[in-house]
Order: sequence, then C-alpha cells, then structure tokens
Amino acid sequence: MGDLLEAFSTNGIADSEAALGAYQRFFRVLAEEIELRERHLAGDAWRTLLLEALLADENTFSRKAALSPSGEVSPALRAAAEQDLRHLQVLYRLESSLFRAALARRERWSASEQAASPLVAWEDLRPLAEVPPGNPEEAELLRQFATAGDWGALVGDLALHYARSGSGLFRRYRAFRWVSDATGGHLEGIAHPDPISLEDLIGCEEECRVLLRNTEQFLAGSPANNVLLYGDRGTGKSSMVKALLNAYAERGLRLLEVQKQHLSAFPRILKLLRGRRERFILFVDDLSFEENETNYKDLKAVLEGGLETRPENVLLYATSNRRHLIPERFSDRDHVDPEIHARDTSQEKLSLSDRFGITITFLSPDQEGYLAIVEGLAKRLGLEWPAETLRRRALQWAARYNGWSGRSARQFIHFALGEQALEAAAHR
Repeated sequence: MGDLLEAFSTNGIADSEAALGAYQRFFRVLAEEIELRERHLAGDAWRTLLLEALLADENTFSRKAALSPSGEVSPALRAAAEQDLRHLQVLYRLESSLFRAALARRERWSASEQAASPLVAWEDLRPLAEVPPGNPEEAELLRQFATAGDWGALVGDLALHYARSGSGLFRRYRAFRWVSDATGGHLEGIAHPDPISLEDLIGCEEECRVLLRNTEQFLAGSPANNVLLYGDRGTGKSSMVKALLNAYAERGLRLLEVQKQHLSAFPRILKLLRGRRERFILFVDDLSFEENETNYKDLKAVLEGGLETRPENVLLYATSNRRHLIPERFSDRDHVDPEIHARDTSQEKLSLSDRFGITITFLSPDQEGYLAIVEGLAKRLGLEWPAETLRRRALQWAARYNGWSGRSARQFIHFALGEQALEAAAHR
C-alpha cells in the first residue's frame, strides 16, 4: 500500500506504467491473502487485512496493554495510539475506484476506456468461504471499527482486546519453530500444529499424570521443573509434549520447537520470551550428543548454571531415546585413561541429564498393552472391524513392521481406517 500511495501521489501520477505496476502488485498480494483462504470479511479485502493486522500487531502500545488485565497504558502512549488509529482510518476508507479515477484522469480516458480499465476492483475479491471470527468479542470489535466514525475513540476497546487476547506473533499462533538465518535466527509461527490430544495417548497414563502435574504448576505461576522424557522409540514421548499444547493453549501455553543444532541460540530466544504474558515450553525433540559434540554446554547453561537466570515463563521439555544424553565409555571410568582428570570428564557428561528436574521413563508395551492401544484408538477413531479381526490384523502388522509400540498401533489404525473407507466406497 505504501508503494501504491507513492505511485499515486497527491502531486499526480508521474509514471502511468509504474502506477499500474504498483496497483497490480498490491492487488496480487490481496488476492493471495483472501482468495486462497477461509476467513471472515470485515469489509472488502483491503479493509479486512488492515483490521486483522491492527488486532494482531506487535508494538509498544499492544505489548503494554497486554501486560495489564484492563489494558492500562500511560496517557502519552494512549494519545499516540489515538493519533495512529485516526491515520489508519484514512487508509481504511480507501477504495479501488479512487485509483482507477486517478489513472483515467492522467490518461484522459473516455467512459468506455474507463470501463475497460486494467485496474481490477479489489472489492470483488472473495475468500474460499467466509467463516466467523474466532470469538464473539473479536467479532464485535471488528464491527465497531468497520462502522465507527472516529477510530481514535476506540483506543480503549483496542487496549482491552490486547489485554484479553495478547498481541503479535504469540496471539496469531500457538506453536513455533526457531529458524536460523543470517541475522542469527527468528521465530516462525506454525499455522497447523499436530492436533493430537491427551485422550489419544493410551497406555501411558502414569507418565502423562506426572507431566500434566508439572505443567499445571507452571501455568499457575508456581515453581516447576524442566523435564526429560526418555525411553523406547515410538512410545509417545513427543506426542505427549505436543498434546499439552492442544490441552492448554487457551490458558496461554505456547510451544517452541528448537533443533539440537540451534542450542547456541538459547540466549537470544530467552531474550525474546522474557516478560511475555504467555508461558512457553521450549521443545527439543530426539536430544542426544555424540562424543565430539560440545554444544550440550549451551543447554547446560539454560537448564542451570548460567549467569543469566531462565525467565519464569519458560520451561524446557526434551525427549530422547537415551537416559544419558552424552555417550559415556568405560574408558571414562578407567584409571589408566590417558586423560589426567578422567573422572571430571565422566561427571561433566552425567551432569547434563541431572539438570532436568524430572525424568519420565517410557517403555514399550507388551503384546496385550499394544493390543489395548489398538482397541482404544479403534474406538476413538471409528474403526468398525470385529474384535477378533482387529486383534489378528494388529498382530500381523506388528510382526511385519515396527513391533509393539504406540507408534506402530497408530500406524496400523491409519491403515485400517483407509481400508475401511475403500470398502465402504466400493459398496456404494
């Protein structure tokens, strides 16, 4: 929009081709955002995107308001926000016809030429489907802005919105990943996180109970521990952490996935998260280190021992197939090891796992445990096979593929549901 306004300046259009190109680029961006998605329209395409940006923006006003239950900010910040809102309202009122008319005057088009203008009206853009806003309060605020004569008068309502819903990236998304880039890295929102729920985790109820209790303490603002979930592959370690997000997102929980190779970015990440209203679990999946890797020291400093304290709104949950995250060899304990202080090496390696306050162990189920998971998932997901057929086919699947595990059970159920759907389609 900034480029478009510059091309169609108040001094007149300096370059018709440049003006046309600016309009077409703006139209393309609007089309990509509106036409290919399902969303609520608060006016036309341009007005919808402007209001969405306003309600989710990250700035000093929105962050300060989000930290207060009533959206309270200083008088100076409130006055500046009122001015900004009035300027934004001028942009909100823009229509494509204004630009079409300006280009027509520049080119001295006749009425018939104006009708065939290459500037397609953005008001005619439509989403795949129009869906209601996420909550009634947001819908009412969108209606207020769409009909208000003076946006400055709505500054209090906007501040209260930030207080209730948060602001910026952490309002728009529940899950994130850390992406390394030339500037050191940034947070990237995940639009469609894994929808797995705690009810899907069958056969690990005791492990779940321990993790839920620690997470509840964390969300309540009470002391809580970093957690290491370790054990056999396919037993639900990662799924359990991801299920926490779906259970507690409405209470302000956010999940941030950090790859092992990005552990050195932890100080930068903690700086971004400190002081936020949301509570964050840093999730490191499949954590382990080879003997020649030293970046585990970055993790140790975050867990405990660094000069900078970990923010009270951040915990670290890691999964691993190994109880001791760094290989320890017999030579580390051997008094004839060439290293003079071999015991120090051993202690350093063991101290990483010790810095997790809670360690939860996951073991592969036996045959009956595996079948119980299969039967539970079949019931939850609507698989209608007879019980004997289900057991027999499930055991065949385990023998042929990945053995007895929760992951194997879920993979089998997905296969069976697909087969059931094909059979139903064949009989229609």
